[in-house]
Amino acid sequence: MAEMTKPLSGRKVLAITVSAFAIIIGVNVLMAYKAVSTFPGLEVPNSYVASQTFDAERKAQQALGWTLTESHADGQLRLAFRDRDGLPVRVKDLSALVGRTTEAAQDIHPDFSYVNGDYVADAPLAPGKWMILLEAFSDDGTRFHQRLDLFVKG
Repeated sequence: MAEMTKPLSGRKVLAITVSAFAIIIGVNVLMAYKAVSTFPGLEVPNSYVASQTFDAERKAQQALGWTLTESHADGQLRLAFRDRDGLPVRVKDLSALVGRTTEAAQDIHPDFSYVNGDYVADAPLAPGKWMILLEAFSDDGTRFHQRLDLFVKG
C-alpha cells in the first residue's frame, strides 16, 4: 500500500514562513534585551564637561612621573606604583573597580594593603580579560587615574 502525502499548500507555506520569522524576531529581541540589561554604563556622565579638564589633568598626572604595573597571581591582584627613579610610591586614597569590560555582574572593589612596596588585594578572578578602573592621589592631592587591561590566565 502506497503512503499518501499531503501536497504542500499555501497555508503550510505561510505557517512555515511566519514561524521562521517569529523565531528570528524572538532571538533578536532576546539578544537586544541582554545587550542593554548587561551594559555597565558610561564612563563619564557628560563627555563635553570631562573634555574641558582632560588636558590639565593629564599634564598633572604626567608631572608625577609615576608608572604602574598590574599583575594577578594566586588569587591576588598586585599594583606596583613606581616613580621616575623606579622606587616604590605610596599613594593616598587608592580605589579600584575590577570587572569585565562587557558587564557589571562580576565587578569588585578590592581592598588594597601596602606590602613590600606594592599594593596587594585578594581578588579571586576567573580566567579571561578584566578591566581595572583605578584612582589614587599623591601627597599634594594630584589625581592619578588609569584604565588598565588585565588578562588572567586559566
